[in-house]
Amino acid sequence: MAEIDEMCRLDRARASVLAELHEVLEGETLRAQRHGPHVQDLWRRTAQHIGGGKLMRPMLLLEVLDAFRAEGSAGPAGSDASRGSDAARWSDAAHGSDPGSGAGDAVALRCAAALEILHYAFLLHDDVIDHDLVRRGDDNLVGALHRHGRAGGDDGASLHWARSAGILMGDLLLSRAHQLLARVDVPAPMRAELLDLLDHAVTESAAGEFLDVGLADGMIPPARREIDTMTRSKTAVYSVELPLGMACVLAGAGAEVRAALEDAGRCIGIAFQLQDDALSAFGAEHHHGKDPWSDFREGKQTRIMDAARSTASWPAVAELLGRSDLTDAQGLRLRGLLVDCGARDRVAEEIEALLDEARRILHDGPARIPAAVVEVIEQQMRRLEGRTR
Repeated sequence: MAEIDEMCRLDRARASVLAELHEVLEGETLRAQRHGPHVQDLWRRTAQHIGGGKLMRPMLLLEVLDAFRAEGSAGPAGSDASRGSDAARWSDAAHGSDPGSGAGDAVALRCAAALEILHYAFLLHDDVIDHDLVRRGDDNLVGALHRHGRAGGDDGASLHWARSAGILMGDLLLSRAHQLLARVDVPAPMRAELLDLLDHAVTESAAGEFLDVGLADGMIPPARREIDTMTRSKTAVYSVELPLGMACVLAGAGAEVRAALEDAGRCIGIAFQLQDDALSAFGAEHHHGKDPWSDFREGKQTRIMDAARSTASWPAVAELLGRSDLTDAQGLRLRGLLVDCGARDRVAEEIEALLDEARRILHDGPARIPAAVVEVIEQQMRRLEGRTR
């Protein structure tokens, strides 16, 4: 019964996030009327595509924040001298059992929506950079626009238009995520912290994507340092560290607790990216909904490739990696080489080591992290370990 109650609570939280996203995007669609039907249609199509995933980032924020509230504590009293009295009073007053039940929850939902909008902005830019037209087995926004535009007969013009729209909408959504946080009804010091976290995440993600493309295109030498920086920055920071950091700010967490969660989040985020790379390389297409050879064709210099580089199989791997015309047979051979040389197993071991380190920080570190918060984060790690997409 308790498990069913928990599932219902999480379903209500997801529904609340989707309702918040709908409200934000409906407002943007109405505002776009002044630009005419074509711009308004772009916003309408964006609203149809956003929020179609697991809502991992907003749910992590809401679950951790609710866990802080359930414990009635965000860390040792007085452990963070930087917490202003206004922020502390806001945090103490912003309690509720379900998202949307009070003023504090309205702010949390607005922050959760900003996280999902930020995520979708990055996805749009990533789809354009990687020339992807499909996500989760269906047309992404660029693919849907291309399909709509090429009905006129000019395939090249349609594709250019669709990709341009993807870039521009990604820019607009980045701005919208910033504006949502800039206008939340919280004390000024808290708002500044939220905006600093957002700025850090955007900066890190852009740097990671830059390194990813440079490594894949051979513009940046595939040194371990650059690969490790890319692995952490591209997705890990905004996917795990950012939601945890925002939850700490909204809960008024003490400095020690916040630092510990940032360290644990860093480990979990890197593990998430490594697993994402592994799923792209070895996962079933019907699970992740992507071209199974896209990373191979693009020459992605992931930790998997870095692990293979020091083995005797590397010359054969290098011969196939980055071939835009890679066939299914060649893709299967490349996958087999990466398995046989031990690269897959080495990265799997790294993932497990990172999750073990996160558990050590949560349980044995110097910070007294509330037990409910630890349990939420461990649930996220268990989901990560059983992830297929």
